[in-house]
Amino acid sequence: MAACGRVRLFLLIVSVSFCVCRSAGDKIPNGNANPLPNRQPHPAVAQYPAAGNAGPGAAVSQSRRAAGWKLAEEEACREDLTRLCPKHTWNNNLAVLECLQDRKEDTEIAPACNHLLWNYKFNLTTDPKFESVAVEVCKTTIPEIKECAEEERGKGYLVSCLVDHRGNITEYQCHQYITKMTTIIYSDYRLICGFMDKCREDINALRCGSINTGEKDIHSQGEVIACLEKGLVNEAEEQSQRYVIKDECKKAILRVAELSSDDFHLDRYLYFSCRDDRERFCENTQAGEGRVYKCLFNHKFEEAMSEKCRDALTTRQKLIAQDYKVSYSLAKACKADLRKYRCNMDTNLPRAREARLSYLLLCLESAVHRGRTVSGECQGEMLDYRRMLMEDFSLSPEIVLHCRGEIESHCSGLHRKGRTLHCLMRVGRGDKGVVDDLCQRSLQTLIQEADPGSDYRIDRALNEACDCVCVCVCVCVCVYRILSCLMEHLYTEKMVEDCEHRLLELQYFISRDWKLDPILYRKCQGDAARLCHTHSWNETSEMMPPGAVFSCLYRHAYRTEEQGRRLSRDCKVEVQRILHQRALDVKLDPDLQKRCMTDLGKWCSEKTDPGQELECLQDHLEDLGQDCRDVVGNLTELESEVWRCEARELCVVSVQADIQIEALLIRACEPVIQSHCHEVADNQIDSGDLMECLIQNKHQKEMNEKCAVGVTHFQLVQMKDFRFSYKFKMACKEDVLKLCPNIKKKVDVVICLSTTVRNDTLQDAKEQRVALKCRKQLRVEELEMSEDIRLEPELYDACKQDISRLCPNVAFGNAQVIECLKDNKKQLTQVCHQKIFKLQEFEMMDPELDYQLMRVCKQMIKRFCTESDAKSMLQCLKQNKNSELMDPKCKQMITKRQITQNTDYRLNPVLRKACKADIPKFCQNILNKASDGNELEGQVIACLKLKYADQRLSMDCEDQIRVILQESALDYRLDPQLQMHCTEEISRLCAEEAAAQEQTGQVEECLKVNLLKIKHDSCKKEVLNILKESKADIFVDPVLHTACALDIKHHCAAILPGRGRQMSCLMEALGDKRVRLQPECKKRLQDRIDMWSYAAKVAPAEGFSDLAMQVMISPSKNYILFMIALCVCVLFMVGLLCGRITKRVTRELKDRMPGPKNCAYIQCPSPCL
Repeated sequence: MAACGRVRLFLLIVSVSFCVCRSAGDKIPNGNANPLPNRQPHPAVAQYPAAGNAGPGAAVSQSRRAAGWKLAEEEACREDLTRLCPKHTWNNNLAVLECLQDRKEDTEIAPACNHLLWNYKFNLTTDPKFESVAVEVCKTTIPEIKECAEEERGKGYLVSCLVDHRGNITEYQCHQYITKMTTIIYSDYRLICGFMDKCREDINALRCGSINTGEKDIHSQGEVIACLEKGLVNEAEEQSQRYVIKDECKKAILRVAELSSDDFHLDRYLYFSCRDDRERFCENTQAGEGRVYKCLFNHKFEEAMSEKCRDALTTRQKLIAQDYKVSYSLAKACKADLRKYRCNMDTNLPRAREARLSYLLLCLESAVHRGRTVSGECQGEMLDYRRMLMEDFSLSPEIVLHCRGEIESHCSGLHRKGRTLHCLMRVGRGDKGVVDDLCQRSLQTLIQEADPGSDYRIDRALNEACDCVCVCVCVCVCVYRILSCLMEHLYTEKMVEDCEHRLLELQYFISRDWKLDPILYRKCQGDAARLCHTHSWNETSEMMPPGAVFSCLYRHAYRTEEQGRRLSRDCKVEVQRILHQRALDVKLDPDLQKRCMTDLGKWCSEKTDPGQELECLQDHLEDLGQDCRDVVGNLTELESEVWRCEARELCVVSVQADIQIEALLIRACEPVIQSHCHEVADNQIDSGDLMECLIQNKHQKEMNEKCAVGVTHFQLVQMKDFRFSYKFKMACKEDVLKLCPNIKKKVDVVICLSTTVRNDTLQDAKEQRVALKCRKQLRVEELEMSEDIRLEPELYDACKQDISRLCPNVAFGNAQVIECLKDNKKQLTQVCHQKIFKLQEFEMMDPELDYQLMRVCKQMIKRFCTESDAKSMLQCLKQNKNSELMDPKCKQMITKRQITQNTDYRLNPVLRKACKADIPKFCQNILNKASDGNELEGQVIACLKLKYADQRLSMDCEDQIRVILQESALDYRLDPQLQMHCTEEISRLCAEEAAAQEQTGQVEECLKVNLLKIKHDSCKKEVLNILKESKADIFVDPVLHTACALDIKHHCAAILPGRGRQMSCLMEALGDKRVRLQPECKKRLQDRIDMWSYAAKVAPAEGFSDLAMQVMISPSKNYILFMIALCVCVLFMVGLLCGRITKRVTRELKDRMPGPKNCAYIQCPSPCL
């Protein structure tokens, strides 16, 4: 070992040896044995020689040396000694030396005393006697330390070696001896062997002090070392290095710092700078093993900490960052682990990097993340220094060097408690400007070194900001899951704004390196190595872009067994969790942010609320650039697959909730999930069932606006590509490829498949081309699309203008906009009107697609129609419409649908089927005028009603028309022709009846009674038609039927209804004086006779059938029939008489004709005769 390789300890403090030897029973009898023993000052001392002239001090006579020289007796120091040192220390040179060295900063001693002390210490270092004292005191320790046992004796190397290994010294007396000597050595850099020779040029170049004795206070030469240390740390922070410290001096500086790491007294500059602060903050902290350093570090940013001490502590911390051995406690605690995991044996790396604190932290953190055992003491030390790095950005020279501009522009004045670092993170996120790439990488490196993801307490700014949140919601969560817990509660009412900002700033950088999420790394490191070819935790490939590994993992997350190379279940759960959290902020997805930066600025610059940016990109999917569209599409497709519960404990709406990516949505939908979808969650149903459940329960009272908006957005995004709907994609993928190739939009795919299913059904195909599982899922998709007009893009685009004009205040969802358009159908534009008509046609064919009807009548369907299939649901409701148990709202909705059906026979599939032969037979002229997509305003049904009165319809059609007549007789609104032509008359003559909530036929009765007052011919004609129809069946006249119900039961019970039979029965009973009818029935019948008589005058029969019908229902039917029969008989008799006369004339003519005997007289023109 070179003579200047260590501190040359020198150590040799007579007072130390006396103190130690006296306690150990040493042979030295005088505690003040000294190389300058005579009581008169030695010539060298008296002349205050320079450091290099210590020879005379060593050449003192043996006689004077034996006399026991004392510092207290020297005249040069007597006054200072009396003033500064307690009297009990005067007899011990060591105590005197320590007293004068450790004087207060504002206390001066005489220059002569300074030089006396210097020569005394310097001469001690050259006296070989004290090496023999060390051999005697440390006789059991030296053999145990192999390096020290092999040192050459007589040159001071032995004591230097013992100082080097003092951490391993267990012998009490030896440890005390070495500790006392080191205190003397570090009071002046020139006492350290070789330091002056190695750093002479650097000291002068950096102007850290003077080598010559007279030019600077010799006793305060610790400032020279402090100056060199500052120069060393500034060198790493300067971009243009004006002066570079030589390597051998750098090693010497770090070596001095390392050897002074045990006791803060040994760092003389820091000791004097922090002496008062030590008393203030660390009074009860025992010196040794770096404890005082750590205590002061912990109080570094306290308001009461002096700036000088804070600067000195920062310099010390920067040295630790350059060489971890400068921290005594860290080097000692982690020594075994460093050796175990070969953290300082990497031959591919320069020695300087091996010693860096960052390398040590990365190496040991890698071992921890791989599940290896690292001692708790070492992990505790690592935690302290990781917190130190996060607390003070200046400890990272790369950040100081590369982020200087950002700090000056955006983050000045925020130095303390990690606030500057978080400010830089905020700039890095893009919230306060653009950050330089080198600065960004430096920040990313620091986050990896500190690894705050494994323990949020490392980040002091985050810890303080989120303390109350952690206490409220994460108190029972493991430390390494705290960050995940906080992310789960982001944007909730329990989250505070400051915590929210600090959390997102940190997560931005954690999201760019998958290894910084400890849970993800622990669960996925095997999968990442197998599928993504990753390296170990502390190795990073410069060629791999941020977020690449995680992108690789989620691409493998949902592969099928056929595709192979799937993630393990545990890793898949963690990938879902990360996606779930990243959906809160686009900036948490590096790949998405990079590819979509331009599109975000173009389309989403105003979308700044949580989660809005991703929703905006999804809304503008078709407008995005190709790269952005691909990544948003992939993310959306994956989002649809993550609506699932992997385990019951993950499905409770709490910290562990991991049901879907959209975290804000799951929080908003908590009441609905708890009330209506808990079984779906608890039973671990397949992917998509939870979202399907939310869609089905969008109308429930627990469904708040936020949840409804979020679920609708999810549906709208799914419409852009059928792959975005996971269950639909899995169920129909093969059918889509086979039957609907090159179709991508989900709505087009649904229409294509629905058309195929309908055609196969109508053609009675032996085998459906669409698979059963796809047909079931197709049904679900059709039902979901009916809920919101935006889920049917063609309809929405066609009616946008009408929506803004007619339904501006109507909210989307629950089919409210569609219902509004239906209510204002007559005011719609032509294109929208046609689309709405087609929609209604589909809904009437399949009432289950009528969302409003199904929603309003849900309970009534359960009560009355449990056994009815979907296509006959409306028919069932109509049959039970007048039940006392029918809900009024449902009844009102049924009436609206009946009104719609009666506007056009095509909207009544039952009627259409029953009258498919009658309609073209009797109403072809109306069909010729019809156009697709426009209602016929009840003209065809009115035509069929007239034919019903003529009794010319087929039986099936007659039954359906009878039902329509009965319904419209009770409620005039079900007769579109009557409403069209009699609106004014109804409001003028029957306003009171029309305003009644329950329609019981009073409006039609009013119009009949006031027939003579009706002015409009079209309305009068409609009322006359009603009268005509009522003759055919008493059931279509509800007022008359109600009044005569008992009489029908008593007198016409055996008469079958229909074809006017019961009406004829009542007329006969009215004309029979033996029959007594109910007064009300008699009165109503008489009124009807008068009405019919008037109708016959106003509207005579249009043909023989009308005439016959009027005769059959006339009260004088028998008389009329008798007279008709009489006329027929008279005509018959007249015919007979006329026939006999004509017969006599005919015979006379026959007799005049020539017979056969006269044939010869007939001349034939034929030449053959």
